[in-house]
Amino acid sequence: MLSGKHIIVGITGGIAAYKAAVLVRLLVRRGAEVQVLMTKAAKEFITPLTMATLSKRPILVENFNPENGAWNSHIDLGCWADAMIIAPATANTLAKMAGGIGDSLLLTTYLSARCPIAVAPAMDLDMMAHPATTQNLQTLAQRGVAIIEAESGELASGLSGKGRMAEPECIVEFIEGWIGRAQTLAGKRALVTAGATIEAIDPVRYITNHSTGKMGYAIASELAARGAEVKLISGRTQLACPKGVERIDVTSADEMYDACVAEWSKCDIGVMCAAVADYTPAEVSTTKIKKSDDDMCIRLRRTRDIAAELGANKGERILVGFALETDNEQANAESKLVRKNLDFVVMNSMQDKGACFGGDTNKISIITKEGTESFPLESKTQAAARIADKIENIITK
Repeated sequence: MLSGKHIIVGITGGIAAYKAAVLVRLLVRRGAEVQVLMTKAAKEFITPLTMATLSKRPILVENFNPENGAWNSHIDLGCWADAMIIAPATANTLAKMAGGIGDSLLLTTYLSARCPIAVAPAMDLDMMAHPATTQNLQTLAQRGVAIIEAESGELASGLSGKGRMAEPECIVEFIEGWIGRAQTLAGKRALVTAGATIEAIDPVRYITNHSTGKMGYAIASELAARGAEVKLISGRTQLACPKGVERIDVTSADEMYDACVAEWSKCDIGVMCAAVADYTPAEVSTTKIKKSDDDMCIRLRRTRDIAAELGANKGERILVGFALETDNEQANAESKLVRKNLDFVVMNSMQDKGACFGGDTNKISIITKEGTESFPLESKTQAAARIADKIENIITK
């Protein structure tokens, strides 16, 4: 899937640099043309000769060759690449990327690149957990940089925890899914909902839930990567809009309902992943409600059911629902499948560790009228790919 793709591999100065040799070898075996950029510090961990031999290209470190003055243009490199992956990405490099510092060829190329960019962080666990590193990763993610999460395990320091660079095989699998997807959904239009709705009580307070939107955004990104034209109707989230996706921001359940109904007639696929409030305050105070010594009661009214409305007007289109359950998971999800006229329901349970709001993993089951297929705990990106695969299977039946 990577045949003919131009990939820049940036290597920075960390002990995990030795893994970059395997990464480059795997990419070349899959047909990619690989250009390696190294920082000066990276040369202390792995030699340019090794990387040049594996990539079949001279390694670039400086902006120009001091021997003959030949210029290594970061502009040309940025335009040449179909993707840029920095692995390992040290805390120092991540900080410079977040701050827009271009004091090396690798960093000026990052600042010039027009292609998708990913980083595979690698560092000791305390550096990984430091608020500065966390903030820098969040900043980069908001700018559209893909983060290939570090793994937990024994570190070079002898400590054990999160900070190991993802294994080269995992990085290649990510890259293949990232830039090597076939355009199997080209010509299809998809509607995806994501994030939490906010139901106002007064100008200050509101009712909401813990959804971060990560699952819905992963699905929108996956469908777009497969060629679909995606409209993402998003409630509250801190996430950046995925590449190639058009986002419509809403606040309340009513706003999300109106936006979905307006877009549904133009779509072939609907994925209802948002955590939409089932109830909203019947009356909203125009001024801040002051506290008193008495208890306060808020009367709630039922919100309009988005999935049921779309299901009632589905026709030949594909409609996917979600069911986050705490008990009677299978029965509740199967009931939703029938009541809302869905093609399938993606179910996950709050009883499963790592499958709840806010995390980067999920453990899903896909429920259809024919039966249930369950999957292990995996990244939300992988879960999104499974959901997209199921949609494709229905289309091609």
